[in-house]
Amino acid sequence: MRPRDEHGEQGPDPAAPADRVANGVRGAGVGEIPARLCGVAVELLPVTGASVSLHCDGMPVQLGASNAQAAYVTELQATLGDGPSQSAAQSGAPVLACDLTAGRDVQRWPVFAQQATAAGVRAVYSMPLGNDTVCVGTLDLYRDSPGDLDDRELRTARLMAGMMTVALMALPRVEDPGELGDDRWLHGLTTDHDQVYQATGMIMAQLGVATDEALARLRAHAFAHGCTALDVARDVVAHRLRFDSA
Repeated sequence: MRPRDEHGEQGPDPAAPADRVANGVRGAGVGEIPARLCGVAVELLPVTGASVSLHCDGMPVQLGASNAQAAYVTELQATLGDGPSQSAAQSGAPVLACDLTAGRDVQRWPVFAQQATAAGVRAVYSMPLGNDTVCVGTLDLYRDSPGDLDDRELRTARLMAGMMTVALMALPRVEDPGELGDDRWLHGLTTDHDQVYQATGMIMAQLGVATDEALARLRAHAFAHGCTALDVARDVVAHRLRFDSA
């Protein structure tokens, strides 16, 4: 029998999402698992795309996405440093932006809302990954039309986020860099993250500003030039871009 909530209503059957997750990741390599899980989320919920990111010091690192649109809008939030994903990571609670075309969601994230709708996304539901005390990342669900999640769908989204957390925490971490195997993708993510922070440090030195302002300058430059924060970081680290002469 399916569990009932405090109101006596039946919640989503945990076995159903669990079975879909098991089927979705069967035969997948380690590096494919995050994107596969995003695909399962799209199958289970009324959304058109999904992505998963780990968050560290305000800079999300995208692990996988169900499609190019979801990957783009997730990277857009990382570049802007704003959006439902950032808010969910900071609060540790779900953030439901049900209408990015009008109303309070546009007022809360005006630039992100404009950019997201231009990319065909009209609603975003960001679910925190972690536990009651620590948020390690977000599962971001995207929809091409405005609308809310009903109670059952929200419970399914929470359940999916919980399964995503367990799956990500179970992914192997390689301690010997000489034995990367299928875990090479994890080291690639670490490299990307390190480049952003190395670039931030270089901007701090060039401009004599604090960390927050340096990261904000990096993001602003990325947005103004239509590229990602990681693209700008790579240019700074490679000495193709200096902020004291930009």
